[in-house]
Amino acid sequence: MAEQEPSFTLGIEEEYLLVDAETGALREAPDALMAACKAELADQVSPEFLRCQIEIGSPVAANVTEARAQLARLRESIARHSADFGLAPISVACHPLADWRRQDHTDKDRYNKLSQEMGGLSRRMLICGMHVHVGIAQKAQRIDLMNQFSWFLPHLLALSASSPFWLGEDTALASYRTTVFAGYPRTGLPPRMGSWDEYERSVGALTETGIIDDASKIWWDLRPSARFPTLETRICDACPRLDNTVTLVALIQATLRMLWRLSRQNLRWRQYDNFLLGENRWRATRYGITQGLIDFGSGRVIPFDQIAEDWLAIIAEDADALDSQPAVAGLRDMVARGSAAERQRALFAAAIAAGATPEEAFRSIVMWLIQEFRQGF
Repeated sequence: MAEQEPSFTLGIEEEYLLVDAETGALREAPDALMAACKAELADQVSPEFLRCQIEIGSPVAANVTEARAQLARLRESIARHSADFGLAPISVACHPLADWRRQDHTDKDRYNKLSQEMGGLSRRMLICGMHVHVGIAQKAQRIDLMNQFSWFLPHLLALSASSPFWLGEDTALASYRTTVFAGYPRTGLPPRMGSWDEYERSVGALTETGIIDDASKIWWDLRPSARFPTLETRICDACPRLDNTVTLVALIQATLRMLWRLSRQNLRWRQYDNFLLGENRWRATRYGITQGLIDFGSGRVIPFDQIAEDWLAIIAEDADALDSQPAVAGLRDMVARGSAAERQRALFAAAIAAGATPEEAFRSIVMWLIQEFRQGF
């Protein structure tokens, strides 16, 4: 009997920062704002760890077109309600100027416990990411695809990189968020698992001793979801622009289908040790898409414009099957325009050249991020 194709349904979580619409300074979410968002969006919106953050979670979408419409609706709603309080949401991994030492975490049991467990590490979590759930019902399939898909995680990080600044300084990294989150346990590239049983035994070794409550406290770049029959990609920085988020979602979905399709032909993507994949992850963290990534098969560093064309070629059949061709084709535009990290640096340099102070230059970046958030809805 032929194996049924996974549904490859989609669910997206995005974390936003709230800023003063006039000054760009970070602001806490008023209770009345959260109440207004909840009244319209119910459980599709929630507070995040810090009071200056807000999180959305889309309903399950059958395809990329539906997912885009849902994200547009959620972004529009958050922006509209925020405006009533003189605030604006931005979707970026790190605020370029804000000080984490001045932020308070949300008073919820879950976050209070997290703060207690992580100590000073939790206070630095002024970062925002984007998570993509792809529906894969069979547990064994989730593990098999997780092992193979890890190859593409640095590529996704490089494309999404949006956090070059921290505390008003250029970190020389494209994704500073990645280094902040690395302080937490159970993060980074997922280990290779031989089976679903092995994964459950590994999780059980921690839950049965009371170290963690459940698998939701495993924060790998890619993991089987603890709540849903999905594979959850967690490596991406938050993207300022909706269409870039959608392109990454479409790439993740089509690439997973490609790997599944190979399995139907008794083929699979070559797997490499995390020691090697970690080098590409570091290159993505440091350079984004500007310096290319290592192709271990050919033994060369490949520039990202070639990576993009090769990637689009291997998932073309899958994008056709998923009806996501326009969204995945956005990869070319992302590479041509440069990452959000590059664009922020360019804005800062232009503002300084025009005579702005560093603080004024950072404010111009936040104003740009506010406008980017509004694109596409």
